[in-house]
Amino acid sequence: MPFMALYIEDLGESGSLVEWYAGLAVAISALASALVSPIWGRLADRYGRKPMMVRASLVMTFTMGGIAFVPNVYWLLFLRLMNGLFSGYVPNATALIASQVPRNKSGYALGTLATGLTAGTLIGPLLGGSLAQWLGMRQVFVFVGFILLICCLMTIFMIREDFEPVEKADMVSTRTLLREIPHKSILAGLFVTSLIIQISAQSIAPILSLYIRHLGERENILFVSGLIVSAMGISSMLSSPHLGRLGDAIGNHRLLVLALFYSFIMYLLCGFAQTPLQLGSLRFLYGFGVGALMPSVNSLLTKLTPKEGISRIFSFNQSFSYFGQVAGPFVGSAVATGLGYRWTFFVTAGIVFINFTWSVIIFRKYLGAKEIT
Repeated sequence: MPFMALYIEDLGESGSLVEWYAGLAVAISALASALVSPIWGRLADRYGRKPMMVRASLVMTFTMGGIAFVPNVYWLLFLRLMNGLFSGYVPNATALIASQVPRNKSGYALGTLATGLTAGTLIGPLLGGSLAQWLGMRQVFVFVGFILLICCLMTIFMIREDFEPVEKADMVSTRTLLREIPHKSILAGLFVTSLIIQISAQSIAPILSLYIRHLGERENILFVSGLIVSAMGISSMLSSPHLGRLGDAIGNHRLLVLALFYSFIMYLLCGFAQTPLQLGSLRFLYGFGVGALMPSVNSLLTKLTPKEGISRIFSFNQSFSYFGQVAGPFVGSAVATGLGYRWTFFVTAGIVFINFTWSVIIFRKYLGAKEIT
């Protein structure tokens, strides 16, 4: 991702179209994933999560590795579209863990998975940018394809799943599955929370470097920007397993409500930051909130959902996350353009506070109980 715009220039595009195609290359993959994720979720409930993980990693080996050989930007967009249509490794990995691990330990297990995801998010851009400088941009895509091939082989030979394929006639329909879930308002609230987590995480992405310059940094803007992004990821990565275990102990719904309020405070304070150091410190502290949110959401989805439909529910949740990834940058850019950089943080804080208030309302019957049953 760090050099996508430069790669598009290398393919022969120039001017304002470069930014347009770079944004489209990112958004088209997330949007396609959001639309087809429920289809893959239904197939996972029928045939198992491991086959879906093998399918995703194998196809992505070619869609990502193949970008190294595209002759123009249209083939790049086509492969990014195919990458989104055939993705789905993460939601199926989440569903596999959720279906195999005892429910009273799901917070810890899913928190550990979140640690891996966060680590990849941190390492990926740094590794991609460094290798592009050293080897060239096209070679990076070959390298990524090779990594995905290793991922596919590890999934085939190192992951076991206790799953019996289900005949089509015996499959529980999605409508029946939703009827069997007792707390539909909580389910809807968790989906929206996943959407807002991504909106809030992505809203500042387009303006972060500009905001850092606004705070007085002039010489090392890109380095400081990367450091501030990494600060949030590091604290999230370090805290996710421990906060997941805390959620198992005190109730994941309680931890979710606390993490939303904590995130609201952190975003509000980021809007008042006066120096890049203050902003970086607040973003590091905000990472602890992120480290609690996704494991809490996933653990609650696990406890609410019958095992025979868990992949479909996680795929719906992933669709909301993808839509948040698409919407977040647009929200941040629009607010910054109309009201100024600081207001991006204030508006994001307001969105998180609305989510917090709604969560308190839907959880009010259960905040006195350790678990939702």
